[in-house]
Amino acid sequence: MNKRQTGFTLIEIAIVLVIIGLILGGALKGQELIATAKVRSTINQIDGVKAAYYAFQDRYRALPGDYNRAEDNLPNPGAGVTITNGTGNGIISTATERGQVWAQLGVAGFLLGEFDGSNTTSTYDCVSTTCLRNPFSGAMHVVFSSQAAGTTGNSHELIVGRRLPVGIVAEIDRKIDDGLPDSGSFRGSDNGAFSSCVSSGTWDVDAASPSTDCVGVITGL
Repeated sequence: MNKRQTGFTLIEIAIVLVIIGLILGGALKGQELIATAKVRSTINQIDGVKAAYYAFQDRYRALPGDYNRAEDNLPNPGAGVTITNGTGNGIISTATERGQVWAQLGVAGFLLGEFDGSNTTSTYDCVSTTCLRNPFSGAMHVVFSSQAAGTTGNSHELIVGRRLPVGIVAEIDRKIDDGLPDSGSFRGSDNGAFSSCVSSGTWDVDAASPSTDCVGVITGL
């Protein structure tokens, strides 16, 4: 008896390869869409924080955190939220004032969410109950410092938060500024912990192992 060998035809194999290609292409496109959405979400959050910061300043004639009549003039905080007066010297510089920034913005109704107003001594880390988080779960801060790359004098800066992949932070910079980490209003950090995010004056997106822990800093609030 003759035995017939069965197998896949070239057409069947081609169809399978096309299907696999479509699946992989869809997955990659999905990842690209997610990354784009996170970039837009981060930019919207930056704009929202800046708007809240300036609106607070306009209403109370003081900076959030530094407001020296916050206990008297801000709405009553919720349970677990402590509002403390700042020094009123026009500078958000102490650990108390840094933690109060988010609590005072929240209580005043300029930001969604409740923040407890605890002190924060770190520039790049803070618990979620005290500081606003970016879409990548990095803590955001408003500080009087010169953390931004290429700056020499202190100013009020918005630390956008760590844990930003270098490709994301580079895309944010291109969309809202000049795309360079050491110039413009959106910059990288002078802190050596984030040196792997930048190479030769550009965001190091082409590294063999791109950094996933970068920081953006908005200067001159």
